[in-house]
Amino acid sequence: MALLRTKGLSFRRRKKKVSQSASKNIALLIVEILIALFLAFVVVYSVGMKVTVSGNSMESTVSDGDRVFVNRLIYSLSEPKAGDVIVFLPNGNEQSHYYVKRVVAVSGDTVQISDGVLYVNGEMYDEEDTEAIVNAGLAEEEITVGEDEYFVLGDNRNSSEDSRYANIGNIKKDYIVGKAWFYFSSIRDMGRVN
Repeated sequence: MALLRTKGLSFRRRKKKVSQSASKNIALLIVEILIALFLAFVVVYSVGMKVTVSGNSMESTVSDGDRVFVNRLIYSLSEPKAGDVIVFLPNGNEQSHYYVKRVVAVSGDTVQISDGVLYVNGEMYDEEDTEAIVNAGLAEEEITVGEDEYFVLGDNRNSSEDSRYANIGNIKKDYIVGKAWFYFSSIRDMGRVN
């Protein structure tokens, strides 16, 4: 009399077959993960840099201690233009802190500060509610901005170390890290840099 075993332990393993559709799903998942990692890298590289504003030279746009996110990719695709707020290293000095200033003149433009007023290409620079510039510095005489150079000023003109001073001068494109595009001071105070 032989007994058939229907339930209980079995030490024989059954080979599971991996279906072709499961293999395709796994491969698709791996490709999606790689694409997501690539996109994350591009976003972090292009806009993932953060600098802290030092001083009050850019008030009321950004203030001392504000954190500014920098778009490092934009100037690979286009040129800085007048009105852009840029982040740069003065004279390419990597031992220095990052400077945040506004471009007021680009290659080929002329700049002069006369009687406290900024002139670009002989015309009064369009500024609203700014006080007279006390120290014209190098811009007391007309300056022509060289090729791949930019003349920058802080928005708080009378409390800014910028292109008017010999230790900063015109900013070469190679020294520009990127464009300031978003600032963060606190949960209630953040927004785009204009």
